[in-house]
Amino acid sequence: MCPPDCRHRSSGAVRTQISLLLGCVGFAAVCPPAVARDYGQVGAVFPVIEPDLLRVIEARLKSMQASGQIDVMNQRLADRTRTKVNRPDPVAGIDPAIRSRSWLYDPSIIIDHDIRDHKGQLIAAAGTRVNPLDYVVIKTPLVFIDGDDAAQLAWAMQRFSNSAKLILVRGAPLELMTKRQRRFYFDQSGTLTTKFGISHVPAVVEQAGRVMRVTEMPVGAKKS
Repeated sequence: MCPPDCRHRSSGAVRTQISLLLGCVGFAAVCPPAVARDYGQVGAVFPVIEPDLLRVIEARLKSMQASGQIDVMNQRLADRTRTKVNRPDPVAGIDPAIRSRSWLYDPSIIIDHDIRDHKGQLIAAAGTRVNPLDYVVIKTPLVFIDGDDAAQLAWAMQRFSNSAKLILVRGAPLELMTKRQRRFYFDQSGTLTTKFGISHVPAVVEQAGRVMRVTEMPVGAKKS
C-alpha cells in the first residue's frame, strides 16, 4: 500500500488530468471541425476557344480564290520568274577592264577526310592534295563579258568565234542566244568570278598545265 502522502499526490494528479480533459472538450465544443465549403463563382470565367489553324488557312485561301487574289499573285510570281530568267541579277563588283593583268589559279584541293570505296578500300587519305587538272583537260576557254556592253560583246564574238564559252556577268542571255544563234551562259551569283578572283571584264580563263591562267584585258587589247 502507498503511504498517505502517496495517495495525496495521486489524487492531485488525477484531478489535474480531469481538468485538462474538460478543457479540451470545451475547446472542441467552441471550435467546430473544418469542412469544405463552396463559395460560388468569383469573377467571370470564359471557355478557351482557339480556332483550328488549318481551317483558318483553308478559309483564307478560299476567300482569296473567290476574289481572284490567288490568280493575281500567281501571275506576279510568273512575271518575276520570267524576268529573272531573261535577265538575271548582274554580278556585283565587276567593272570594265582598263588595263591588262594576269595571274594563275591553282584548282587543287586538300581532302579533309579519308575517302573509301563501297568495299572500304582507301581511295584517298585525309590530307592528300588533289589537282583536277591531273585528270581532265579543259580545252575551251571561259570568257567573261558584260552582255550589255556592245564593244565587249563584239570583241568576244570576233576573237573567240565558237571556240569559247561566253559567260555573262550582266545582260540577257536568252535574248542574245536568239539574236546571235550561239549559246551564252551567266555567272549566277558571281560564283565563278569569285572563285577565279575576277573583278574586271572582259576576262579569259584558260588551262596552263596544272593551273588556270586568268587574264583581264580591256576591249581591243591583244589576247595573251
